[in-house]
Order: sequence, then structure tokens, then C-alpha cells
Amino acid sequence: MATVEELHAALRDAEATLATAESLTAGRLAALLTDPPGASQTYRGGFVTYATELKQTLLGVPVSVIETVGVVSGECAEAMAAGARERSGATYALATTGVAGPEEQEGKPVGTVYVGLSGPHGETSTLLGLSGSRLEIQRDTCLFAVDELLRLLRQEHRRVG
Repeated sequence: MATVEELHAALRDAEATLATAESLTAGRLAALLTDPPGASQTYRGGFVTYATELKQTLLGVPVSVIETVGVVSGECAEAMAAGARERSGATYALATTGVAGPEEQEGKPVGTVYVGLSGPHGETSTLLGLSGSRLEIQRDTCLFAVDELLRLLRQEHRRVG
């Protein structure tokens, strides 16, 4: 499991910055990313868009995405990440959306989580099937997001280097 310090070092090496867009993690990812001293060198800021309409107004998630596939979807996670990246001016953005519990949402069970990633080469999303308490699902989502971006940065570094 990658550490936040490793992620910040990789971002510094790439002369890159990061923003976040969070729904189910409710700011926990931003808190994790800003724990280490010096985080402000690479972390630009974040959006906590718990309410669906804020995903639209603050992040630019298209109404068509919300109406056709819902907020618990890869498409929504990608749109959230793209919106956070664009609005913050960051090189990369991570987004989290899904169901932390205690009840299902949009017909999707607790533990259905999407992590979106936006960067210079476009957007991707990953579906996670997590289990545990609400807090454990939120924590595991944050840790996965850190790992996912660090993995991408290392791949890009290998291609360049």
C-alpha cells in the first residue's frame, strides 16, 4: 500500500498538482492528502459534493449522466474528477462516489464505490466492491485512490525516463 508521502514525492518529481472531488468520502481524502507537512506544494484543494445538485453546479457533472446512469457510476466519478481538475487548475484530480451505507442507493448495494481519475491523458474510473463499516469503506476508498494515482505517476515516469 502506497503512502501519501510517496504520492506527494511523485507529484513533486512530475512537477504536478492534485485536486479532489468527494462524495462518499466526505472530505476524508482531502484530509488524508493534507496530513503530511509540505502537502500544499502539490495539493491544490478539493470539492465535497455530497448533494447531487452540487455535483452538477460545482463540478459540471452533466444532468444526462445523473439521469441515465446515476451518481453511483463510473461516468459520474470521471465527470467529477474532470470537473475538479478543470476548476482547480490541477494536473490530476481524484474523485470518489458510491455507497458507504448503511443502505443501498440507486439500487446499488453498500460497498459499491467508484474512484475517478482525471489527468492530462483523460479520465478513467475503477469500480470497487468494498465491505465493512461505513468508516472502513470510506478509508479503503481513500487508500485505493492514493494507490491508483501513484501507480499512474510511476507508469508515466517509466515511459518518460
